[in-house]
Formats: sequence, C-alpha cells, structure tokens
Amino acid sequence: MDSTALQFLKDLLHAPSPSGYERPVQDVVRRYASGFANDVRTDWHGNVIAAVNPMGSPRIMLAGHCDQIGLLIKHIDDKGFLWVHAIGGWDPQVLIGQDVQVWTKNGPVPGVIARKPIHLQSPDDRKSVPEIKNLWVDIAVKDGDEARSLVAIGDPITVQLGYRELRNGLAAAPGMDNKVGAWTVISAAERISRQNPKAAVYAVSTVQEEIGLRGVQTSAHQIDPQLGIVVDVTHATDCPTIDENQYGRIKLGKGPVLYRGPNVNPVVFDRLVERATALQMPIQVNGLATAASNDAAELQLTRGGVATGLVCIPNRYMHSPVEIVSLDDLDNAAELIAQFCLSVDSDSDFTP
Repeated sequence: MDSTALQFLKDLLHAPSPSGYERPVQDVVRRYASGFANDVRTDWHGNVIAAVNPMGSPRIMLAGHCDQIGLLIKHIDDKGFLWVHAIGGWDPQVLIGQDVQVWTKNGPVPGVIARKPIHLQSPDDRKSVPEIKNLWVDIAVKDGDEARSLVAIGDPITVQLGYRELRNGLAAAPGMDNKVGAWTVISAAERISRQNPKAAVYAVSTVQEEIGLRGVQTSAHQIDPQLGIVVDVTHATDCPTIDENQYGRIKLGKGPVLYRGPNVNPVVFDRLVERATALQMPIQVNGLATAASNDAAELQLTRGGVATGLVCIPNRYMHSPVEIVSLDDLDNAAELIAQFCLSVDSDSDFTP
C-alpha cells in the first residue's frame, strides 16, 4: 500500500460515520474520488457514487458501506449524564471504560463510559452482564443545563477514533467495519481509472448498512448494475475461543476472503478465483449457506437481479473499539477487484 492510499485509510478512520451521520467520512471519500473519477456525486440518502467510464458496458457496482456502529443520545438527566441507545450491534461489555466523542453541530464533545468501581459493587453486580440501557456517558458537566447547552437529543456518539499500526503489517482501529470496505472499492476504482476499462464501474460508499442494508438499496436502484461486488469485513477466526468447525479457518494476512453460496453468482466467483490465480495472489474461501448479513443480500435482488460477488476483509474483534485487519489483505482485495473489472467486457456472460 503506497503512502497516498495509506493516508486515505487513516483519514477515513479518523472521521466519524455512525449510521445516519456519515457525512464526515463521506467528505473524505468524495475528496479522494474527485482526483480520478469521471463523476462523483452524493445522493440524498448520503451514498457517494464515483463513476469510472460511465458510458461503458456492462455496468458494475462496487459497494462498500462506510457507516460504523455507535450510540445515540436518548435522554439527558438533570445531573448531566447522557443515556443512550445503540446504533448497530454492540457487546456492551466492550464499551465500559471507553473514551467517547459526542458529535454535535458545534464539534465533538469528549466523554467517557464507565460504571461504579468494583469496591462498591455487590456480589450480584459483579456477576451481572451490563446492558446498553444501564450505561451512561459522562461529559464532565455540572448539571443537566450545562449538558444541554453542549449536546442535544439525537446527537451520535462514537468511541474515540484513531489508527494504530501493529506488528506484521496489522493495524487496529474502531470502525474498520466497514471503512475498509469503502477504502477498497474506491481504491479499486482508482486503479481501474489508470487502465482502459470496457465496463462502466460505479464505486459506491454506501450508508446505513448497520441498521438494515439501506444505502445499497437506493444506490443500486439508481445505477441499475448487471454485475456487483460487495466488500465488507468478515470474522477472522485465528484467535482463541472461536470454533473453526463452525466459522471456517480465516486468518489475518492470508488474503481477502471470497465467499461461495446462494448469495454469490458462481461465474463471478470463478472469475475472481481465476484472476487471483493469474496474479499469484493469496485468497481464502469460505461458505455462506444463507443470504449475507451485509449489502450483498440486497444488491443481488436489485431490479431484475445482479450477478453478485462477495469479497471480505478478515477482521479480528469485529464490532469493538480494537478491530484488527491486515494492510496486505486490503491492498490485495483492491487489486483483485480492479483486475476483475478490467477483465469484463460487453461479451462477458455471467449466467449461472
């Protein structure tokens, strides 16, 4: 991954994007895509669509959702503590002890999530599993009036954003799910733009995946693609307590994961494998017996049906503040998708 691409990734990871409040991260996407795409636009839903060779054939849609899980202020009590609802799927245990930021119209307000000290907990307290409804955000105010002067009902909250490089080409950050997907599809489109594609390629940073696969529905309806590739994260199983017999053997740094199953067009899958083999690129294969719990489920069913592929980035500790991915897996995924798109022309047949 070159320095420009790495900076793009870092900029994405430092921008907030809880579902429904994706504009800061979409601004980053739009700035980067404007440097190479024939057309970049943001629809009223918030999807950013970057088109490369829009007069080509067939139309290929690359979808990577940019939204991350977060919290939303539901109530401000008279002491100034913020009570929240979840945006997306949290394990409440990972939120305790976290630095957070409330994203207001006047800028971020820092806070923390904690609970009463262990010294003051009863035996039953120590055994109980926390729920979101029992957590509060402390923004260090004197009372409710001061809190209400700073934040408002409906303001979104994220854990403290950032990026940390680790050993062996790995990196950790909240929001890897799925800013790395948005990074991959936009980076693939940038590589395609340097070549001579026959197909029209629409790279879309989709919104609101975490609350119901919403942005891919509206953007795909507009584009009306014949082919589509969705990029999301998938569970790396190379850490303790995860059963490979149930979830497959998926490792960080061993390549992007190509999924097989009823949600995936078999010709698209075979073409992706063929391209990876020609590039001597490491890939991993996993099976999916049902519709995916990501944008692929909706993209496949758009209009008359879309020949859909699913390329995923292994992610350790998904839906936590310390998600870990391999930078090599990201780079390989972008290159694989670019080469797939460059191999497609108007004579390509993806009939199963």
